[in-house]
Amino acid sequence: MSVSVKNICEVFFDLEERYNLNYREIQGCYAWQLIRMHLYYDITRKTEMFGAPQQKALSLADKFTTFLPFFKNSLLHNPFSGKYHRDILIFDHPRKVIFNGEYCDIYSKFLVDFLKDDYSFEVLESPYLNHHYTRKQDYIRYTDAIQLGSYVHKKFNKVEFTQKEEELILKVQDELEKAFDVRLNIPWMLKTHILNFQYDYKKYVELFRKRKPEKVFVVVAYENHAVVAAAKHLGIEVIELQHGTITYYHLGYSYPEKTRCNGEIPYFPDKILSFGDYWMNGEMSAIGMENIIPVGFPYFEYQSKDFVDIKAVDNQVIFISQGVIGKYLSKLAAKLANDNSDLKIIYKLHPGEYETWRQNYPELVEASLFDNFEVIDNSEIPLYRLLAESNYQVGAFSTAIYEGMMFGCKTFILDVPGVEYLDDLVERGYVFKIANADELNDNLETFNPTDYDKNFFFKNLDNELLKRVVDDG
Repeated sequence: MSVSVKNICEVFFDLEERYNLNYREIQGCYAWQLIRMHLYYDITRKTEMFGAPQQKALSLADKFTTFLPFFKNSLLHNPFSGKYHRDILIFDHPRKVIFNGEYCDIYSKFLVDFLKDDYSFEVLESPYLNHHYTRKQDYIRYTDAIQLGSYVHKKFNKVEFTQKEEELILKVQDELEKAFDVRLNIPWMLKTHILNFQYDYKKYVELFRKRKPEKVFVVVAYENHAVVAAAKHLGIEVIELQHGTITYYHLGYSYPEKTRCNGEIPYFPDKILSFGDYWMNGEMSAIGMENIIPVGFPYFEYQSKDFVDIKAVDNQVIFISQGVIGKYLSKLAAKLANDNSDLKIIYKLHPGEYETWRQNYPELVEASLFDNFEVIDNSEIPLYRLLAESNYQVGAFSTAIYEGMMFGCKTFILDVPGVEYLDDLVERGYVFKIANADELNDNLETFNPTDYDKNFFFKNLDNELLKRVVDDG
């Protein structure tokens, strides 16, 4: 059996149907939900379908020097300190981007700006690579105390499965190992995530009882199961803010009907605020389409304004890299540059690749000596400027692919693991799938994409709709 994103997802969906995995409680929680995405990533790594993310790992010294701030932040920015009420709590994205000269979470900033004058709210911020980057604000608290407590909890507690639980776990593990010819350790994975969940869930229930919010907004709900579960337990509405590509084969969001035979998926948000109408459909959604609300993508709206009128550079091709597929894309870009001296090639690295590309992508090092090839390994030049200046873009399944389409880039998708995420775009004729540099060469000029409504993907911020969501209930 060949291994692909589609293949892995279909095996997961089949197991969920046969064993009712989304509704089976293990140690008092819906444990499959806790590991669904992590197990998927584990299988993609062990089958070598995806390369490892290129982001530099934290060294032992890094971990030691940044561990102390957890104690400091737990004291000075503890979300449990003080007696007060907040109508709204926001769990933002840990990764921050410089916007208007300051670090911020680009997915929740528009919500914070909307709430500032007329609503009582608080932002709960998790560290990114053990650091906090945003400027300190009265409305920001850190979750370091909960993470630190969870770490200690795991050191002094353990999980013992019942015989029935263990039989189910090993049966699922055996089927997955045979399907993909890999070795897995699902019991260990479950124990780790269950211990995290048990502690975090209790703390968030405690926090929500103290702050008494009416709504909880969260970025990346599938990484915040305890937040979602605690809020739902207390009858608090949970609303997710879209942060990236959502497709039928994204296991953070996709629950075909056969996997949700008993109705609502545990630990899934009540509503999702999407970038536009494109991103969810009834075939995959665990919630009704009336709860998928397209409010827009303000970050793209505001950042793109400065570049929409830029004239594209003749014959410029931008490659949108990602760590997990960089080994494929870098070779394609280098060959295209070598074979076409009349093309100007821009290879835009993902931030996680900046420090390691010279070690990991030898083809890029060689190609960077060409007159027509440039590697962008910093964030000084805005991505949107590069997209606006390019006639063509090549990539895999980055959200930036959709952003490039908004600038009118003729788009080519490399047929690598994960290309299934964009199957719909290929079928609609919006993008063209290629297998190699020759196919890219042959179709660069002749491919004519089907017309599409740009608002279908990223609409401008709908303040009236956002206000209705915030005020509802």
